[in-house]
Amino acid sequence: MITLAGIRRQTTYSPNHVSNDAKIFLRTVERLNEKGFRVNIYDEHDLGLVDIKERVIFSMAQGVESTLLLNELEEKGKIIINSPKGSINSYRTNMVKILPEKGLPFPKSFVINVEEKNKIKFEDFNARKIWIKRGDVHAIHREDVTVVYSEEEKNNIITEFAWRGIRDVVLQEHLDGDVIKFYSVRNTSLFHWFYLNGINHTPFEIKLLKDLGNKAADALGLEVYGGDAIVSEEGKISIIDINDWPSFAPVREEASVAIAELIVKKINNYISGDNYNGSN
Repeated sequence: MITLAGIRRQTTYSPNHVSNDAKIFLRTVERLNEKGFRVNIYDEHDLGLVDIKERVIFSMAQGVESTLLLNELEEKGKIIINSPKGSINSYRTNMVKILPEKGLPFPKSFVINVEEKNKIKFEDFNARKIWIKRGDVHAIHREDVTVVYSEEEKNNIITEFAWRGIRDVVLQEHLDGDVIKFYSVRNTSLFHWFYLNGINHTPFEIKLLKDLGNKAADALGLEVYGGDAIVSEEGKISIIDINDWPSFAPVREEASVAIAELIVKKINNYISGDNYNGSN
């Protein structure tokens, strides 16, 4: 029997979603068990403390230190889903550069150090409001993503971020329109979306949303992912966020099937290679 390693997300990185993150992880474990795989479960804080011997790892870890440790394991030959390189790319300081470079429609964004809060002015956006977001992990506290309406508010929020030990922040243009949330698992049939705010329910091309989401995930190196988009009054779609391995709360059952399917494909590809010669 092949044994896999599954790494649970530290609850710090599951603001308002501790239960949902735990459920999608455990449901994925159950799906893999049903397929005949044993799963040894580790916590994110075990990384660096425990020797993970399993060759195939699926991970919901998001912390900077743990992601870097996983990256070391991947470079030593472990198969990891999602790739820690994808997780690192999805940190906002990286994502806001990568996605526009790949031609994705994305709001105007600047990365600044909290010590340089005057480097970019509120007026540089020519907008009635902008968003300030922590630059590394997606969110630990609700205040990690905050909307501001003036230069004074902008500077006050950045100062608060600095007090909380956040070094880099993203200043991002606000886009008007309907907020769309979506979930997907690459190379499977799973793609689910819904209107998050339900203001206008503006019609849009669903295939285009799926294509943009997949293109963004490919650019970042993610296979299990979710995201947010804005649909303008004219139906134009802009990606505003991509995150690795979300909770999939509205489609947990379908997602756990798709994630297990993806993992099994990875295992089969690995077994068919010349580098497999054991049970783990």
